[in-house]
Amino acid sequence: QVQLVESGGGLVQTGGSLRLSCVVSGGFSSSLAMGWFRQAAGKEREWITGISRSGHTPLYDDSVRGRFTISRDDAHNTVYLQMNSLKPEDTALYYCAGAHNLHFAVTITPDYWGQGTQVTVSS
Repeated sequence: QVQLVESGGGLVQTGGSLRLSCVVSGGFSSSLAMGWFRQAAGKEREWITGISRSGHTPLYDDSVRGRFTISRDDAHNTVYLQMNSLKPEDTALYYCAGAHNLHFAVTITPDYWGQGTQVTVSS
């Protein structure tokens, strides 16, 4: 049974950085397209970035493009989200997700979800 576990969330000031990690267990991350969603309080969960199984085609929502970078290390069954220049509007619960698909675009329906890690950006 595939499980995803996120870590790395926390409290950071505006302009700061955080790196989220997502470890895949019970399977191989190399078999999955991976991505990140987030859900702010009172809002729907939204797709923010995804990376293909090959790792060659990362995609980003406009709200994070140029500030966030997704990457994968399949040797360690781990996906990362480097978040720079954080803003208060980035405050949310961040979810890692995986899909048995080549790509992880905004229309993806993930097969697996992590439990979420909280990111809070203070102004």
